[in-house]
Amino acid sequence: MTQDVAASVTDVQPHPIKLKRHRAHPPSLAELRVRAANRAATLEPASGGYLNAVQVYPWSDGTIYHVFTAPGQVTDIALQPGETLGAVAAGDTVRWVVGDTSSGSGEGKQTHVLVKPFTAGLATNIIITTDRRTYHLALTSTGHSAMAGLSWTYPQDQLLALKAAAEQARAAAPVASGLAVEQLHFDYVISGDRPAWRPLRAFDDGRQTFIECPESLSVVEAPPLFLVDAKGIASLVNYRVQGRYYVVDRLFDTAELRLGLKHQDIVRITRGSENLKRRRGA
Repeated sequence: MTQDVAASVTDVQPHPIKLKRHRAHPPSLAELRVRAANRAATLEPASGGYLNAVQVYPWSDGTIYHVFTAPGQVTDIALQPGETLGAVAAGDTVRWVVGDTSSGSGEGKQTHVLVKPFTAGLATNIIITTDRRTYHLALTSTGHSAMAGLSWTYPQDQLLALKAAAEQARAAAPVASGLAVEQLHFDYVISGDRPAWRPLRAFDDGRQTFIECPESLSVVEAPPLFLVDAKGIASLVNYRVQGRYYVVDRLFDTAELRLGLKHQDIVRITRGSENLKRRRGA
């Protein structure tokens, strides 16, 4: 009897455990769009973009900059000199060390964000905000290949600096060449309203007329210039604004600067009687 029970117990085979397999759902169209957009926006290190060991990226709003790091090595992310750091946010703060420091002083003070992974095979992102812009970076940790540092060029800032330098050069340039003081006639009367752009004076050299305005002309809308004939009819005249001067390639008896619609500011420039007599040979 005991042998029969033992035999029956021995004959019982355990049922295999069936594990439920969770099928991975394919990504949605929205996810695919996000992945595609991120790939398209990511800028990889370029061999021609290195300045010694530092990768120099051209900065552009919305671009993701790829940064390669390695355990045991620190990568330096150098911001624009004079830029003030707002905040640094990292996706993975457990397996990455993120800090910041600065170099230089005054206008040349530069912020450096330092990153280091604990191990290879990691990936995360960092967002850096400053008083000028926002940086988006994708960090990847490799076994040994780490970027020593990266920085940026700022094409828009460089363009603005070039424009500002050109404006300063244009403003500093003489309004006209070959003007002799003894040939200038200053017998002009400025009358009418007193807006911020009201001319300081007008003069001519017998060929061209120059209307000098205050420095504020460079920061306000320049009013158009009209010639007024003997019947009081106004018509636009060809002129150019050079720095704070209106330059008209002809002489006139009366002109007006007008600005505004409902409440129009009108300043009249009239050539004086002495000047007029001199033109007529009186």
